[in-house]
Parts: sequence; C-alpha cells; structure tokens
Amino acid sequence: MKQLYFHLLFSFYLNQMTKGKYKLSDFQILRTLGTGSFGRVHLVRSVHNVVKMKQVEHTKDERKILALVQHPFIIKMWGTFQDSRSVFMIMDFIEGGELFTLLRKSKRFPNPVAKFYAAEVCLALEYLHSHGIVYRDLKPENILLDKNGHIKLTDFGFSKEVSNITYTLCGTPDYIAPEVVGSKPYNKSVDWWSFGILIYEMLAGHTPFYNSSQIKTYENILECDLKLPDFFQEDVKDLLRRLITRDITLRLGNLSNGSLDIKSHMWFAEVNWDNLLRGCIESPYDPPIQSGVGDSSQYDTYPEANDLDYGIVGEEDEYASLFEEF
Repeated sequence: MKQLYFHLLFSFYLNQMTKGKYKLSDFQILRTLGTGSFGRVHLVRSVHNVVKMKQVEHTKDERKILALVQHPFIIKMWGTFQDSRSVFMIMDFIEGGELFTLLRKSKRFPNPVAKFYAAEVCLALEYLHSHGIVYRDLKPENILLDKNGHIKLTDFGFSKEVSNITYTLCGTPDYIAPEVVGSKPYNKSVDWWSFGILIYEMLAGHTPFYNSSQIKTYENILECDLKLPDFFQEDVKDLLRRLITRDITLRLGNLSNGSLDIKSHMWFAEVNWDNLLRGCIESPYDPPIQSGVGDSSQYDTYPEANDLDYGIVGEEDEYASLFEEF
C-alpha cells in the first residue's frame, strides 16, 4: 500500500542530462531539507556522477505541470518514479535557500530589493498563466534562491490547469484571495492578489491581514480595509491598492491587458523586463554558498528519520495504477 505521504528528492550534479524514469538506487540520500504535511524533502546525489489518498490528484497535477513548464524562474523537474509504497519526484537542488529565510533575517527588504524579487515572480506567474496554469500557493517559503540569487518558484502541489474557473479552497491563509475564502469561482486573479500580499510582506515584514486565529485572518481578508504603512513609497501604495482589491474586475493582472498592466505600472518603471528574463540583471543578494558541491547550509536542519522504508519492491501495491505516469 502507498504510504500516507510522498517524498520529494532534490538532485544536483546530474550527469544524466535526460528526463525520464529513475529508481531509488540512482540516488544517495544526503540529508533532509524540509518536512511538510504530506512528505519529506531530501537532498540527494546522483550515483551516476503519498500521498494521502485525497492528495492523489494534487500529486499527479504537480507532476504534470512540472513536466510541462520550462522557465528560468521556475524549478526544473528531472523525472519521477515509484516503489511499492512511495512516489518520488526528482528536481534541481537550489542552493540559496528560501526567500522566506532571507526575509526573516532582514526583517524587511529595501524598496529596490523587494522590486527585484517581485519582478522575477511576476515573470514566472505570467508564464504559468500563459499556459493556463494557476499557481495558488505564492508565498516566500515557495520562492527559492539559486546560487546567483535569482528566484525559482517551487512547490506546485496546489497548482492547477484552469481553462475557465475553479472552486477549490487551497493555499496559505495569509495569502488566500477573498474569492477563494468566500467559496466563489475564481481563476488566475487569485495569483495577483497573492502577488500583492507578497510585495507587502517583503516591504513591511508582515502580511496585511494576519491574525493568530486562522478564522480571524479569513475574516480580515473578507472585511478589513487594506492599511499601508506610511514608509511605503507612493508608487508601491498605488500598485498594492490595485492588486489587493476584492473587486476582481479592478484587480491588476486580471484585466484585459493581463500582466502588462502590472509590468507597466510606475513602481516597475526602471525594470528592463527582457534583460531580467535573460538573467542579465545582477541580483541584490549573493547566497553565501559553495556552488556545485551540494552546500545545504542555507536550509534549516531537521531530525533525520531512521525508519524510512524507501525502495520497497515486490509488495502488492493496490494504488500503483493511480500513479502509472510515475
């Protein structure tokens, strides 16, 4: 029987430059990088120099989406496999750690730093939306920094291809759009609300509707006015009012010009979007890592599990047919 969670494996130093099928013996598990509700993230080395059942669709959607997308600001998936108890996804190891960690150390970002990261996230969301994909879980924890300090969007477990509208309640409370909280139909509009929340948090050091009670947070999202700190510059105040608005007919990114309305906003006036996409603009932060050797110093340390039963084969697996594409 498939275990109650799936496992993500991050890889580095791969000489097999092809996507496809892998097996557990292709990798050496080095350490745990993170844990979550449904899995454990490992740093692994290539030796070639899940899921709770209600999460099956999320897992399959994540694999499908990551197999589809290819963008400089989105994490790359190399391949997938399964054994009799678990399913596995192999992705690039992004050495610089989470933007969340850098933000907590910095308390809040100066305006130009927040603008740099926001601009790269904007390009990633624009790309996803052009492929009919709604991300639905934008937050600093899901934005990684590569060895040069550029972003990589990760964790596509809540992402979904949406041709018209969807209704599912998912995401992180502080970042969930009001139409999702209110169980209304929605589309890519929710990502632009979360984008506004991200900019706010990077500049302020906290989210605008936070409360220790999750229910109260939802109430704030649905009812409270947006309060912008006095130290925010006027141009970003204008942008945030246009993003963090409950009226989706007025929300930037959701209008007829799509993401162009955001990219042409005065807060982004000095951004050269073509150069940014090509990686020609230097990042404001160089992660203090040794590149190419699996330096995981920018990640928190987690207790290693001693009872991992990876690699079980030959057991009857009643759920294998649900993950045939793995």
